[in-house]
Amino acid sequence: MLILGLDPSLSCTGWGVIRAEGSRIGHVANGRVPTDAKAPLAERLAALQAALAEVIAAHCPDRAAAEEVFVNKNPQSTLKLAQARGAVLAACGAAGLAVNEHAARLVKKAVVGTGGADKAQVQAMLKVLLPGARIAGADAADALAVAIADAHITPSS
Repeated sequence: MLILGLDPSLSCTGWGVIRAEGSRIGHVANGRVPTDAKAPLAERLAALQAALAEVIAAHCPDRAAAEEVFVNKNPQSTLKLAQARGAVLAACGAAGLAVNEHAARLVKKAVVGTGGADKAQVQAMLKVLLPGARIAGADAADALAVAIADAHITPSS
């Protein structure tokens, strides 16, 4: 089973694909989709959706997973995150992919063993779980963590 993990963001969305076979997982690919901060919002969202559609077409995942929405102190940041999530989820929907959503604390607990883990702990554990994987950055690392958590939390269908 191939699982696409997603870490949506308007500035740079991370993605990661893993192969899950029972309790075994393996790295397939990962990357980042940055958008041009100077471009109009609609253009950025369209670019994000198109780039994720290419990732889906290239890797043909069986399902996708993303972190549940969280609310920032800054309402504008929350709105931008929600719009980026919409573009990412639309790309999944257009490809017929089911998307599981998991709370950030649950993702951290599934990967590190504690829901209060920080980013450095998650990234260190990814090196253990996906030896030899070259991770494209923090956004891609977060996306891989979501995919790994989904493999552990969601039963294969």
